[in-house]
Amino acid sequence: MTYLLALDQGTSSSRSIVFDASGQIVAQAQQELTQIYPQPGWVEHDPLEIWRTQLATAREALARAGIGARDVRALGITNQRETTVLWNRKTGLPVHHAIVWQDRRAEPTCAALRERGLAPLIQQKTGLLIDAYFSGTKLKWLLDHVSGARELAADGQLAFGTVDSWLIWQLTAGRVHATDVSNASRTMLLNVHTNQWDAELLQTLDIPASLLPGIQPSSAIYGEVNADLLGHAIAIGGVAGDQQSALFGQACFGAGMTKNTYGTGCFMLMHTGGKFETSHNGLITTSAAQTGTEPRFALEGSVFVGGAVVQWLRDGLRAIPSSSDVQALAETVPDAGGVMLVPAFTGLGAPYWKPDARGTITGLTRGSTLAHIARAALESIAFQSAALLQAMSRDALRAGAAAVTELRVDGGACVNDLLMQTQADLLGIDVVRPAVVETTALGAAYLAGLATGVYQGTDELSSLWRVQRRFSPTLAPARARELMQRWDHAVRQTTLEVQEQK
Repeated sequence: MTYLLALDQGTSSSRSIVFDASGQIVAQAQQELTQIYPQPGWVEHDPLEIWRTQLATAREALARAGIGARDVRALGITNQRETTVLWNRKTGLPVHHAIVWQDRRAEPTCAALRERGLAPLIQQKTGLLIDAYFSGTKLKWLLDHVSGARELAADGQLAFGTVDSWLIWQLTAGRVHATDVSNASRTMLLNVHTNQWDAELLQTLDIPASLLPGIQPSSAIYGEVNADLLGHAIAIGGVAGDQQSALFGQACFGAGMTKNTYGTGCFMLMHTGGKFETSHNGLITTSAAQTGTEPRFALEGSVFVGGAVVQWLRDGLRAIPSSSDVQALAETVPDAGGVMLVPAFTGLGAPYWKPDARGTITGLTRGSTLAHIARAALESIAFQSAALLQAMSRDALRAGAAAVTELRVDGGACVNDLLMQTQADLLGIDVVRPAVVETTALGAAYLAGLATGVYQGTDELSSLWRVQRRFSPTLAPARARELMQRWDHAVRQTTLEVQEQK
């Protein structure tokens, strides 16, 4: 048997999954990750905990599979994107907690960039909108606020990386400082047309080039895992940011193919092939996972709070004992009873881009219950994703592309049948759940398998993709439009409150 090991380092947990060559899960292990909230709008992780939990789950997954590291053909890495780590090259220790993608502390830097009129330049070079979401301004904050960081950086003693780079460094005992093009494209420092770090952008943010990792295709040999970590050296053959990895794992290799991942946030990507499309509807253009040196692109919309709203129901409101109980609670009522929940806990992402927005619940009456709020919370995930696909479809039509006919879904929350049916109803197209929903990890495994000869090409990978369930719309289009109008009204109320407070 041929085995592939995928390390899936996410926002809320570290996981490792062993796949066989047919893309089926053999074994997996998972550990939750501590969320650190130093002050409102700030989110951090301990990089050493990221590494400890990732290594522990890799060992556990191999043990559960009943195999050793010598039985693994290659290892792939997929990771929460934009989360920013800065560490000392000599000691290997971080100089600060990792600043998580959800963190908003760099917004003042972003505002200053916008005021300087740099938004068009940055979008043209990187495909991104100026936002604190991306890594570059997070790195600038670390250099500006961590004592001695700028001096150490100037002396070449510090290394920057997104989580993939941090894991590669640890896995190779500091021999390799690298990232892939998909993760690099999320920094706001990469020229996505050339796949090179951009000197003008580095100068704009006052970031020394010596901090940055080398850039490779997503499917490439990065190095080997140190033998003493897992018992045998394993080639690191695939690296991709979680959403580009999920697009790859969903076998969305052609222009127009679209997927949505329902994780802590929701992330919708439409492959655009080799064509760089600038969005006119609040989306970003990002590098897709690349198997060679030729640039590949995707349009992307990001919902900052997706499945995390269920965690809030569990931990904040204590409405449910575990996240898996949300569907049962929501189904005790026929609908949300007019309640709308806009979970803008860390601002609103695409297509709104309202960083100062905060969560609201509207439509409450004396008859509203926790069940109505739970249903509204679930529906908020579908509403936000529907708004993304509507924006994406407008961009596609503008570019002369065909309309999206189906949405492939994955991620933890996609196992919720109520949510998936609601999504199909709002979109008016089929929502398709694959047999293997862990497509983020699967994409990393596929990329590693391609680099090491397990697979001969993407046509072979397409033949492995299987449907588990197809959700077709049951709601009248007029009713779906009415519900989306109500959602838009709730979003306007949320953003209006922010304007009034200013």
